[in-house]
Amino acid sequence: MKMTRNEFLKAVALSGLATTMASLDDISVLAQAGESDGKKVDFVALLGGEPRPMFEKGIAAIGGIERFVSKGDRVTIKPNIGWDKSPELAGNTNPELIVALIEACKDAGAKEIVVFDNTCDNWRACYEHSGIEAAAKKAGAIVMPGNEEKYYREVSLPKGLALKSAKIHQAILDSDVWFNVPVLKNHGGARMTIAMKNLMGIVWDRRAFHQKGLDQSIADIGTYEKPAALNIVDAYRIMKTNGPRGRDASDVELTKALFMSTDPVAVDTASTKFFGQFTNMKLEDVKYLPMGEAHKLGVMDVNALQAERIRM
Repeated sequence: MKMTRNEFLKAVALSGLATTMASLDDISVLAQAGESDGKKVDFVALLGGEPRPMFEKGIAAIGGIERFVSKGDRVTIKPNIGWDKSPELAGNTNPELIVALIEACKDAGAKEIVVFDNTCDNWRACYEHSGIEAAAKKAGAIVMPGNEEKYYREVSLPKGLALKSAKIHQAILDSDVWFNVPVLKNHGGARMTIAMKNLMGIVWDRRAFHQKGLDQSIADIGTYEKPAALNIVDAYRIMKTNGPRGRDASDVELTKALFMSTDPVAVDTASTKFFGQFTNMKLEDVKYLPMGEAHKLGVMDVNALQAERIRM
């Protein structure tokens, strides 16, 4: 169901999401996005549903999985599986969302579907306790580790300013198409970890990002010649504080949202604005966003996109 601005604001109020907002007129994600007018949609925002139904509505609105996956494709899915946390603590991408994406890719005729991350905590614990490994395998995907350098190959980043090269996981390099599926979280260093920062999990040596300048390096890795076909931001639960790992359930808020875009800068901008309704996060705090726009990875003006707004 497409919504007008007033309908969305009413939905926000009814859902309880307005309780921490000083003014409903300040809500800036769905309220500001333009209608698609029958043109190809490149941004979808959904509110008020469970992960699977929101994904199904969203992928249909953005053109269907067939827009991205062809029969016989080798598909890679890159969630956030970085932390030894259970799903309700919002440290990692919701496994239900990953299953929905895997099943859609299978329906489109994907030959192979690989799921991986280069984790921060022990990879075996992360894969197990996130719920993603078991769910992905049950859905028919291959779950690859990312804990050893042998899985990575060096690529050049000629457009990078701080980061001139990086070792990227073979699951990305060997794929025909790949999907970037982060969870929406606070981050101590980069302020926010969403789609652009989730690419730190496709590289072997994350220390280089910190040594050479975290924000610029986040923008630079996005210049890799084979970007994600679609960025799917899991905002079913968000980690408001103490990210990226979090401490306990007090860091988490159930917000029941999902954002999809072919534009990583735009989806991160919209997600940050949404996040800011629950915290004191400001768009200007996230330094890598204008850097990504300067690299022509996307735009920060969400109004420039063809968008759909969906209330579940």
